[in-house]
Amino acid sequence: MSSATRPSPFQIWWLAVRPRTLLAAVSGVVMGCALAWRDGVFQPLPALAALVVALLLQMGSNVANDVFDFERGADTADRQGPLRVTQAGWLTPAQAKRGLWVIFGLAAVAGLYLAALRGWVVIALGVAAILSALAYTGGPFPFGYYGLGDVFVFIFFGPVAVVGTYFVQAGTTGPAAWWMALPIGLIVTAILVVNNLRDRESDRAAGKYTLAVYLGERGTRLEYGLCLAVAYLSVPIAAMLGVIPWAGWLTWFSLPFALRSAQIVWREGGRSLNAALSGTAQTALWFSLLFWLGMVVEVVGRGLW
Repeated sequence: MSSATRPSPFQIWWLAVRPRTLLAAVSGVVMGCALAWRDGVFQPLPALAALVVALLLQMGSNVANDVFDFERGADTADRQGPLRVTQAGWLTPAQAKRGLWVIFGLAAVAGLYLAALRGWVVIALGVAAILSALAYTGGPFPFGYYGLGDVFVFIFFGPVAVVGTYFVQAGTTGPAAWWMALPIGLIVTAILVVNNLRDRESDRAAGKYTLAVYLGERGTRLEYGLCLAVAYLSVPIAAMLGVIPWAGWLTWFSLPFALRSAQIVWREGGRSLNAALSGTAQTALWFSLLFWLGMVVEVVGRGLW
């Protein structure tokens, strides 16, 4: 769509929250639920609330990046990624910020239910998540502009999402939840790596020094491959250590998605990398779903034998 054909308000906000990125938020919750189900502590309502919070936080983060990147000059008409509604002139910065607070407000309301179940830890994590979403591209020290985005994405989409989802259901954590936060965190971080690889030159020009700017094109591609390699290798290592059952190997059936995206990352550039963005997000979700299937196989097999 061009700025000359202004879409409806619903379409504008749908573009602002960037629905294709929401798979990243879902994958960590699915992984935490899979582990909770395997351990017999799965609770539908806390699991649903965790999913709602994760989705709203991701939406809010996307809107925050939309408006703050525009205000800092990182988004221009030459942008090669998915359209940003503030840069397109479909939302004013003030409108985007009002929507941002509505989204985070809804996330806080859903989070209050989880806080009532599990106490101050949930409140602390929720506040940290909202502040990090805002500080990624906004505020006096936007850490996404100083090469720290990869670290924060790993933390909040890995340990916080997976272990947090498990915790709100079980009231405790365990080695498997912490371990399986590693591959999910790394695969979701790989989504950001693709994004930053695509925008490396425009980010440099705007003074946005992502890790991709520091590493260069080849180094960023290697980072992407390393994220995926460690993610997949962590599963057999966990199985050998007895942290997860061997049925966790079913996650490897998501490997074709990862390899297809990796080929694009290694061979292509510019707008062509957008396909790798969605492909890596699909990889994260399939990885989690297949792990849950593995846990079903393990539990059923245990019952049969």
